Amino acid sequence: MTVYLDHAATTPVLPAAAQALADALAHVGNPSSLHASGRAARRTVEESRERLAASLGARPSEVVLTSGGTEADNLAVEGLFRARRAADPRRRRVLVSAVEHHAVLDPAAWLAAHEGAEVVLLPVDSDGVLDLDAVRRELAGHGDEVALVSVMWANNEVGALQPVAEVVEAAHAWGIPVHADAVQALGQVPVDFEASGLDAMTVTAHKVGGPVGIGALLARRELALEPVLHGGGQERGVRSGTLSAPLAAAFAVAAEAAVADRASFAARVAALRDRLVAGVLGSVPGATLRGPGDPALRLPANAHLTFAGCEGDSLLYLLDAAGVEASTGSACQAGVPEPSHVLLAMGVPQDDARGALRFSFGHTSSDADVDRVLEVLPGAVERARAAGLTAVHA
Repeated sequence: MTVYLDHAATTPVLPAAAQALADALAHVGNPSSLHASGRAARRTVEESRERLAASLGARPSEVVLTSGGTEADNLAVEGLFRARRAADPRRRRVLVSAVEHHAVLDPAAWLAAHEGAEVVLLPVDSDGVLDLDAVRRELAGHGDEVALVSVMWANNEVGALQPVAEVVEAAHAWGIPVHADAVQALGQVPVDFEASGLDAMTVTAHKVGGPVGIGALLARRELALEPVLHGGGQERGVRSGTLSAPLAAAFAVAAEAAVADRASFAARVAALRDRLVAGVLGSVPGATLRGPGDPALRLPANAHLTFAGCEGDSLLYLLDAAGVEASTGSACQAGVPEPSHVLLAMGVPQDDARGALRFSFGHTSSDADVDRVLEVLPGAVERARAAGLTAVHA
């Protein structure tokens, strides 16, 4: 039996979404073509856009379809920066939380290296929650120089929910647009674009039971954005490229299901998460839950723990050999495992941060999955610690 507990990375496609994809794949047509097949494809795209907008609390004209969350984040960060700086050259500062996904951090760093941006990493507390006082101090000191603020709705590693509403209120007082990556939040907590007050928001299909390869940036119609991709001028002129009607159809179905089932899904996976966390903390010495301890302040499907004296990669491989698939939540650059930037920003010591595991639940998760983890994890931790001691003394 394989236990899949890496739904934060990607989740199985829902049968209804797979069927929508297959049905649309049976029809040919470029949505930009003017003949009958093209118009039919365009109708599929626009109907899907309307359904997505309805699920996300947005207007259809605010839904800019992209290839996924990474492209949408890049369009938000780079597109907003360029448009804002073109209108006012003073606006060079980009404020992002220190625990953002690399799809936000890396384009911000690129702008700093190539286009004169000044990137400010906003600090978080020991739970991974943004320090609002730091945001307000930064705005009070440099409000006239800030191009944009980007703060994720919920952290992808430790599950911490961020104070998006408070950030929006603070930034809007200075006339500064706010973007949030809501990739992990959709389907787990209430997400409503209009009610949030955000100027731009990122979502993607494959985290909610849709296919890989499509996402969206929700952007207010009045929001100035410079395109990142150039070509045929599709999607309001800010995201060129042939639209995939089949992927759009499947995305719409998956998003509708995620929103409609959110409350029951959240309750079910939160119960699984809480049982897993309690079982691990009770059976594995040196295990520490990371992120907010209050379940109401973290994503219901997220359990992130560190194990003192272990390397997360070793734990990952040992669990994989036992049929349990999870994630370390850390990056691996040039073959060298690096501690998570999220944990380091939270003040977790490097040695502890190296022993991280993230378990994330989804619509296929069950009590049997939790039972299997609790059965094999204590032994995996013991073996990983022994391997670490051997390496130290070698």
